[in-house]
Amino acid sequence: MAITFALIKETKTPPDKRVVLSPEMCQEVMKEHPDARIVVESSDIRVFKDDDYRAVGVEVSDDVSEADVMLGVKEVKEAALIPKKKYFFFSHTIKKQPYNRSLLHTVLDKKIELFDHELITRPNGARLIGFGFYAGLVGAYNAFRALGMRDKLFDLPKVETLHDLQELKSELDKIQVPKNLRIILSGTGKVARGANEILDHMKIRQVTDADYLSLTFDEPVYCLIDVTEYNRRIDGKPMDKYEFYDDPSGHESDFMRYAKVSDMFIAGHFYGDGAPYLFTREDAKNPDFKINLVADISCDIDGPVASTIRSSTIADPYYGYDPVSEEETAFDAPGAITVMAVDNLPCELPRDASFGFGEMFLKWVIPAFFNGDKDGILHRARMTTENGTLTERYSYLQDYVYGGN
Repeated sequence: MAITFALIKETKTPPDKRVVLSPEMCQEVMKEHPDARIVVESSDIRVFKDDDYRAVGVEVSDDVSEADVMLGVKEVKEAALIPKKKYFFFSHTIKKQPYNRSLLHTVLDKKIELFDHELITRPNGARLIGFGFYAGLVGAYNAFRALGMRDKLFDLPKVETLHDLQELKSELDKIQVPKNLRIILSGTGKVARGANEILDHMKIRQVTDADYLSLTFDEPVYCLIDVTEYNRRIDGKPMDKYEFYDDPSGHESDFMRYAKVSDMFIAGHFYGDGAPYLFTREDAKNPDFKINLVADISCDIDGPVASTIRSSTIADPYYGYDPVSEEETAFDAPGAITVMAVDNLPCELPRDASFGFGEMFLKWVIPAFFNGDKDGILHRARMTTENGTLTERYSYLQDYVYGGN
């Protein structure tokens, strides 16, 4: 069966330059799947220009309403949603986010089949696709940019002014960080791996927990920690990671031992409901708390990282957190914790992020349309039906959509 896919223009503000498929990937889709056709909605926003698509033989049009499947990145404006179509985008509704309740309501009203990128998973729920790795790359870079600005050590340009990841790394090659800098990085997923790549590129040495907590160094070092390092069982028994994931009650934070010997914290962890906070506002008041710069890539507001009291923006990425008053201050104010909490970091590296995302979309999603969805990729990602109802898997959102909890 022939299927027409449309790369739709991003309509969310601020503008997002990312795209699901690059021009070359569009070519690849149509080569591997003769029944696939792709049309690109004209846009002066995305990182790849209209002419880049035309140059490889992909049609560009102001009207893509003929397409069967609409492919976007961020939420689509309600007025722009075309009834009775299939849509792919990050809807930010599965956690009952109040700011997108109306969007999901409109999707149902217009009898749209919504597939959420966040729900493109393996049967066990592990995500197959996303921008987390690029968030980690940009978040770690922004941490060093903040350090240079605040302490007047060096000047790094904004990531959004750079062409790609290669140029970003070239800028980092020009700077020298303090010899006594100690960095803690939390997480073991894609975000942490992105930050890891930046630290390793800068030749900052990774050391073990035991050495990090007990030794002094005459060079910059970092330590990577996961849930078993920054949490502990209250009863003192050995901690089991999988038991913690199933039920985090009965555990408490053990992060302070790292906070006592660290200057910078790059937060790349996933925070689950009910888990202990890494550090609280009271912890930040402790005279032994030494962290003075936090790059919170995970960006949970008023959550596990006490200094993250709001998200920041690409235009204005840094603010200060005064641990005494528990209020915002200047990012370079004396005694403040400098905070970077941009919640859309991959937007700063749109070219590389689009390539990485597109590779995974090409591998997992496009084939599902032509192989009878034999691996259940589309089934798991489909939130709504052509009849204007929620699928069984996401029926828990019924009350949320129609004004309940």
